[in-house]
Amino acid sequence: MKTRHQQTSTAPDPGAKKDAVSLGDILTQVRRSIRSVPNVSATESEQLVSAACSFPVSTLYAHPELPLPHSMEQRIMAWLDARRNSVPLAYLTGSCEFWSLPVKVNPETLIPRPETELLVEQALMLLEPNQPALAADLGTGSGAIALALAHERPQCVIDATDISSPALAMARHNADQLDLAQRIRFHEGDWCAALFKKNYDLIISNPPYIAANDPHLPALRHEPHHALVSGNHGLYAIETILDQARRYLRPNGWLLIEHGYDQGPQVFERAIELGYIEVQTIHDLADHPRVCKARWPVLTR
Repeated sequence: MKTRHQQTSTAPDPGAKKDAVSLGDILTQVRRSIRSVPNVSATESEQLVSAACSFPVSTLYAHPELPLPHSMEQRIMAWLDARRNSVPLAYLTGSCEFWSLPVKVNPETLIPRPETELLVEQALMLLEPNQPALAADLGTGSGAIALALAHERPQCVIDATDISSPALAMARHNADQLDLAQRIRFHEGDWCAALFKKNYDLIISNPPYIAANDPHLPALRHEPHHALVSGNHGLYAIETILDQARRYLRPNGWLLIEHGYDQGPQVFERAIELGYIEVQTIHDLADHPRVCKARWPVLTR
């Protein structure tokens, strides 16, 4: 017969030794140690402990006195060591949130950044609700952008491409888990070369745009190099997409590309040179130039 003192299967073992570390003590230890990690968020300590123990963050505050089994303490400390070695928290937990959707990630996929949600915001302004549309997400990675568009625009069909078969496998898994697979078609290949149609209403991409000698790269060493670096100046992939997309957009179709905070002028000028019209540079919440928005014109003789 159950008693009120019994714990659920996800809670720490109440039979653990009395000298075991408590939940509150381990959280304090993690908070102190994780401060050495660059760009750590204020809530990472709670997220790490919660995910490692497989119970809600609320339990950390409701029951700080709970003793932890030694195996659970070991997992937390192993994750802490990895995090202090700059392994992203999302790779330790196996997931992150993008556009309020749970997205599975692994070291074969780039972790979607909050600033990339600007791409989704801009795309939703261009894709009319309840109107059929054809879109392409180039370099889909975990599928985050395609998933967000499919979630918000059920009438839109999305072709998602990536050169990495492991990344595509993860993207397909995410689409299945979110019940969005029926609206996203996945294709393996390099940018537009993986597409079979040439009448897209929208082509969207968050390509690699970091220069090969960028001083920030060592801090990103755990993420896939090919999804970060794009030539000596960081613009190779962007320029390739700008060139290719012209042949795959329908007349008056739109292109949205994320770029680095210091690449706005070059991307803007290149889009103009290639014949795009209504070219704009969209700023992110930190007021950094972040997205190039351009329309392919109706060509007349």
